[in-house]
Amino acid sequence: MEGIGLEGDGSNGEALGKCLSGLVDDGSTESHRYYLSRRTVLEMLRDRGYAVPNTEIDLSLHEFRAIHGQSPDFDRLKLSVTHKTDSSKRTLVVFYGPGVVKVSGIRLIAGLITSKETLTGLILIVQNHITNQALKALDLFSFKVEIFQITDLLVNITKHVLKPQHRVLTEHEKQRLLQKYSIEEKQVSFKRLRTLVEYIYIILHIARV
Repeated sequence: MEGIGLEGDGSNGEALGKCLSGLVDDGSTESHRYYLSRRTVLEMLRDRGYAVPNTEIDLSLHEFRAIHGQSPDFDRLKLSVTHKTDSSKRTLVVFYGPGVVKVSGIRLIAGLITSKETLTGLILIVQNHITNQALKALDLFSFKVEIFQITDLLVNITKHVLKPQHRVLTEHEKQRLLQKYSIEEKQVSFKRLRTLVEYIYIILHIARV
């Protein structure tokens, strides 16, 4: 069998083939993953109140590849943003390679960050698991470090049509919630829940209907 087509003279099958080929992404999967995860993390930072230009979020896949190519360089993907209402808050986003995240990698990142004194947060996007020793090495940073798997950022969960409404708790409501379950705020972030709590990194109220 030479191929699969529709019954008839073959013209319809040829037309269908051309139509379907237009839906296929002929670029690398690697660049597509970086594009999607980068866009999601930018949207996440914007939702947290950071100044993120719409031009960066609205960048098309074609434009992204024109800038970064089919195999993006991790250093060029690095970005930093400042909070819109509190200029003292600045977060750095770093993409890690496909290998296992080890202590040496964490130390390398710490050594490459030259503006530690002006940073208040680091978001590390990884593609593999991180060793326990590497997690302990995060103590090298004096600011909050968040770790996301790149696969968790391919889709922005806040845009899901079935997502219930969320709102930020007031400080009083947050303290009541922490007291109710006898936990400290740092314990919430330590669990690194792969939910909207991690996305926004604040305690939320989820409205149920």
